[in-house]
Amino acid sequence: MAKKAVATLQTGAGRHLTKCIKMVKTEKGSYQYVEEMVNNEKIKDFFAKK
Repeated sequence: MAKKAVATLQTGAGRHLTKCIKMVKTEKGSYQYVEEMVNNEKIKDFFAKK
């Protein structure tokens, strides 16, 4: 099933999106992961914001 989802993202309209994952420090001092599907033109903005 995972292969089918990946194949769907790579064909047609899915090529302009990228899955971005970054670590964000929480108020308690620990870290959490933030995952988001981002338009290729806005990847730098995703990693620049806190």
